[in-house]
Amino acid sequence: MDEALTPTLWRSLATLVLASLVVMGSPGPATMSVTALGASFGFRRSVPYLAGIVLGTTAVLLAVAAGLVSMLLSAPRLAPVLLALSAGYIVYLAFRIATAPPLSRQEGKARPPSFPGGFLLAIANPKAYLAIAAVFAGTRLPLGSALAEAALKTIVLTVMIVLIHLAWLLAGASLSRVLRHPTVSRIVNLLFAAILIGTTLIALASR
Repeated sequence: MDEALTPTLWRSLATLVLASLVVMGSPGPATMSVTALGASFGFRRSVPYLAGIVLGTTAVLLAVAAGLVSMLLSAPRLAPVLLALSAGYIVYLAFRIATAPPLSRQEGKARPPSFPGGFLLAIANPKAYLAIAAVFAGTRLPLGSALAEAALKTIVLTVMIVLIHLAWLLAGASLSRVLRHPTVSRIVNLLFAAILIGTTLIALASR
């Protein structure tokens, strides 16, 4: 690689990371669901769901990188099915969060959503396609090769997907200490459930 391009490349990478933090890291169905589960069920019990979210969002990223997202969103019959699946699961997830007992009373009785649930929400999440496509197409890397540029973007954004969702989960789990009080737990769970549905409606309205 030409040494003269190195500073430009680093600036472009910094722009890509910043854009991913602002666009992909903003509150949305996936990030809010991870945060809410962390608060309602604790960090350890939410890890399988986190893994599903990360893998599903990475699958969306790969679809964007391969150019499949335009075909997916333009399919007149497939897009409504994905939106219906996403909306239905998010309503179910919001109900699970709103009705989750305080951590001190769970004792393994309340089962948090697992890996398949996280994966389903991620691949059916309308915000994921729009946000990742915007970040992927909105930043250019001076590599001279379209394939190399797409590969590097995919690697960087995959790392950001992991870090962003992990950070949201840790933020939610940090609230778990105060959620052992029944009244506080109920209020926060209801609030997170409302935020989850609200961010989903915003994502659907902006598509």
